[in-house]
Amino acid sequence: MFFLLVNISANAKWKQNGVTVAGGHGQGDATNQLYLPYSLFVDDNQTVVIADCTNHRIIQWKNGDTTNGQVVAGGKGQGNRLNQLDGPTNVLLDKDTDSLIICNQGNQRVVRWSHRSGKTQGKILIDHIYCYGIAMDEQRYLYVSDARKHEVRRYQLGEKNYTIIASGKGKGAARNQLSIPTYVFVDRQQNVYVSNEQNHRVVK
Repeated sequence: MFFLLVNISANAKWKQNGVTVAGGHGQGDATNQLYLPYSLFVDDNQTVVIADCTNHRIIQWKNGDTTNGQVVAGGKGQGNRLNQLDGPTNVLLDKDTDSLIICNQGNQRVVRWSHRSGKTQGKILIDHIYCYGIAMDEQRYLYVSDARKHEVRRYQLGEKNYTIIASGKGKGAARNQLSIPTYVFVDRQQNVYVSNEQNHRVVK
C-alpha cells in the first residue's frame, strides 16, 4: 500500500527541536527550495515526497540528503500538457504499480505518474474534478475531495464512474453537507475523515 502504519510505544520520547529534511533555503524553485508545499508522504525508505504546489511539481528528498531534492513529476512550468502540473495539492504512492497519484488541482484532474526515473509525463485517471485531497484504501479504491462541488467521491482505480460518499447535498454547514472539503484520510475500517475547511471542522 501507499502508507505505513507504525506502532509507537506509549513510552516514546520526542525531541523538542525539529530538523529540516527538505527545503529550508527560502521560497523559490531551485532544487534545494520549496514554494508552498501543500502535502507530503514518507515512503518505507524515509524518502519524503512533496506536492510543491506553486512550483507545479512533485519533488522528493532522500533520507539523509538535505542538500537537494529531485523532481519526479512536473517541473516543466505551469501548464496542462501531460508533462506539466498546475498547482498540485496532494500526492500519494501506489506501491503496487510504483507510481505517484497526484491531485492536479489547477488542471482539474487526478493523474498517475510513474515513480521510475526517466518517465516524463503522466496519465489522466480522473478529469473535470476540482480535486484537493486524495487517499487510497487497502482495496485500492481512490477517495477524492471535490472542493468546488463540496463532496468526496470514491472511485475504483482506473474507472471513471464514482460513488459520492460524503455530502453531495451542495455547500452548507448541515451534518450531511461540506463546505470546501480539502484533505481526506481512510482508515483500515474504511472510515473516511474529511478536513472541512470553511466549516472549521474535521468530519468522519
